[in-house]
Amino acid sequence: MWIRMIFLPGMVGLASGLAVAGGMFALLIALGVIARFAGKTNTASWVLYYEDAAALGGIFGNLFSLYQFRIPVGITGAALFGLFSGIFTGTWAMALTEIVDAVPVFTRRIHLKEGIPWLILAMALGRSLGAWLHARFGY
Repeated sequence: MWIRMIFLPGMVGLASGLAVAGGMFALLIALGVIARFAGKTNTASWVLYYEDAAALGGIFGNLFSLYQFRIPVGITGAALFGLFSGIFTGTWAMALTEIVDAVPVFTRRIHLKEGIPWLILAMALGRSLGAWLHARFGY
């Protein structure tokens, strides 16, 4: 019984997590997201810590997704989770759009001359709100 209830789901989750994490980190490296953040924030000496944090986030995210641990953090914890999830998702979206140069094409098409930082902030806040709503209410 223990094998069917704990061990097999754990092994499937571990194997799936390794496959997904390998793809995610390959994309992170290909896009140069971590190195770019370290360069823009003048914290290149901390790159190894950033990479470790990304790896640990993938590992713990896989464990929480597989075993659905309950963490009683309340509204404040849900808000912080939503904020950081939104930042993470927003940085992925911005890295991908930067690769395909979607933002310059979009701003030229709608004749946007000012307010690009506000546009990026609005996108990040929207993602944060969406992650918070999902964490808080499940939708």
